[in-house]
Amino acid sequence: MTQQTANDFHPKALKLFDQYVHGDITRRDFLSSVGKYTLLGLSAEGLLDALSPKFAQAQQISGDDPRIKTSYVEYPSPHGNGKIRGYLVEPAKFQGKLPAVLIIHENRGLNPHIEDIARRVALDNFIAFAPDALFTLGGYPGDEDKARELFPKLDQPKTREDFLTAAHILKHLPNSNGKVGAVGFCYGGGIVNFLATKIPDLGAAVAFYGAQPSAEDTKKIKAPLLLHYAGKDDRINAGWPAYETALKTANVNYEAHVYPAVQHGFNNDTTPRYDAPTAKLAWDRTISFFNVYLRD
Repeated sequence: MTQQTANDFHPKALKLFDQYVHGDITRRDFLSSVGKYTLLGLSAEGLLDALSPKFAQAQQISGDDPRIKTSYVEYPSPHGNGKIRGYLVEPAKFQGKLPAVLIIHENRGLNPHIEDIARRVALDNFIAFAPDALFTLGGYPGDEDKARELFPKLDQPKTREDFLTAAHILKHLPNSNGKVGAVGFCYGGGIVNFLATKIPDLGAAVAFYGAQPSAEDTKKIKAPLLLHYAGKDDRINAGWPAYETALKTANVNYEAHVYPAVQHGFNNDTTPRYDAPTAKLAWDRTISFFNVYLRD
């Protein structure tokens, strides 16, 4: 695990990093602006490295863990978008049929952190599938900066349709009990909110700090929602009051938590924005939510 925490960094440095991560400023802009906010004796380049993911240090479940079965699988995209490729993880031993969970990554594609999330979900006795939206552009490139550069090149309408297709595939897998949930982070949280407006029989939807749908689309939601927000996340939280009003107006079954004093990305244990107690609480709530709504 990373030893540094968000408290080790100037709040304005974290805000600049958030803008960089989400494509609002360039790497050059970040490096030229962050210098005045560096702590710990770091240079601007050193600060960027300290805030960037450390996948190996944060891995919780090995890919060859004997308790799970893993594979990369491909499915045809019915929307002229080539193929859907993702990471499929199942418990090595189980009886009967299992609920399935679609796992949707941040704006970097299927990186090692999201694969680790999929393995954690499988160990809680679910079928887990994590597609790579970047597969149509060659797949996750193994470098976070290159992945962020690729992301704006996606045909988002087709990509969203591919996530809808992935949910349909999970429902009909041989080992599936037919109930499908979805969990996503940042970009993926926004996709989960989108899926909830499009799939009437979605079993459960969990969005971590995700962008919200319009009030008109919110009326279409039938799935139970669990929404996690970071207290120090002005960009995403700006849309929460209107979304909450729309959810109440539409009588949607939802549960929302705003965790104070944590940053956007608090669940991602590969970076210093990770907050272990909050991440554990939010994740325990997520698995409990899936157990309530997806089990037979």
